[in-house]
Amino acid sequence: MGRIILAEDDDIVADMVIDTMIGAGHGIGRLPDGESALAAIRRRPPDLAILDCSMPGMSGIMVLRTIRRDPRLSGLPVLMLTARSSSADEEIARFEGANGYITKPFDPARLAQQASDLINGRQAFC
Repeated sequence: MGRIILAEDDDIVADMVIDTMIGAGHGIGRLPDGESALAAIRRRPPDLAILDCSMPGMSGIMVLRTIRRDPRLSGLPVLMLTARSSSADEEIARFEGANGYITKPFDPARLAQQASDLINGRQAFC
């Protein structure tokens, strides 16, 4: 079981992710924007952060970039969950240090597996 922070501004997607993660045995907290997610991550680093790329204010990519530059947080596994499906968007996320990338709509079983792999120290990207 891991403790997960989800940054997602869409209520329906957030509910689906929360149900999936709880069903997989994880604890999860949801924040609706990048700024509040980053503040929560800094207060008490989780075992995994799941970030939407497109959110109001601070994007998931900006949160990821900030995490990777913080020595205390730089090793935190980060999974991007986004509607951005181009290979260029995925490459940007990889370049910024994402450990995994899933596009919406998502397969709940795949999301649960990638989350568990990252929490257990297995990389999602090959």
